[in-house]
Amino acid sequence: MLETSPINLSVIFAGVDEAGRGPLAGPVAAAAVILNDDYDWSLLNDSKKLSAKKREHLAQEIRQHASSWAVAYASAKEIDALNIHVATLLAMKRAVEALTVIPEKILVDGKFCPDVSMESEAIIKGDSKVKAISAASILAKTWRDEFMLKLHRKMPEFGFDQHKGYPTKAHLAALEAHGISQHHRLSYKPVKRMQHKHYQEALK
Repeated sequence: MLETSPINLSVIFAGVDEAGRGPLAGPVAAAAVILNDDYDWSLLNDSKKLSAKKREHLAQEIRQHASSWAVAYASAKEIDALNIHVATLLAMKRAVEALTVIPEKILVDGKFCPDVSMESEAIIKGDSKVKAISAASILAKTWRDEFMLKLHRKMPEFGFDQHKGYPTKAHLAALEAHGISQHHRLSYKPVKRMQHKHYQEALK
């Protein structure tokens, strides 16, 4: 059986997580959070396990009571230029570097860590194991959802308020009807196929 050393919580550490790897449109967001040890964070959990209302409530608590937090993103164009894996790590790096308190270590959800100056550790399913990562997952998710709601108000024909850019039937139908926006990820196969289809139809 594989054994690992316990996490040393005596150092100042930040939890890091992302939101939005899978959507066909919009940015990938990342958050970094240093929690205040004097506050009760017992309600924190993986953002995917919380209702939207609960996420919003906890996001407000994190912004008000965390020692430091930051949210950053990589745009759809950066995702296309770099690929989603590299763009996600870039968003994480930007979030960590935007913290007003410099952590001694970062704990990252998943298998990979961004290229930062401090020690880092990747933790699989960290968003359900480490409260600071849970907090980061909540901030990244709520920030990105709000971004997509703002995008919806500018271009309601795509229905971003409903699917947040994920490849639902409604989203694919909207792409079919209205074409591809500047916020879509051209490197993603469903968008690429739609782009090719529209190009072929334009040639007829």
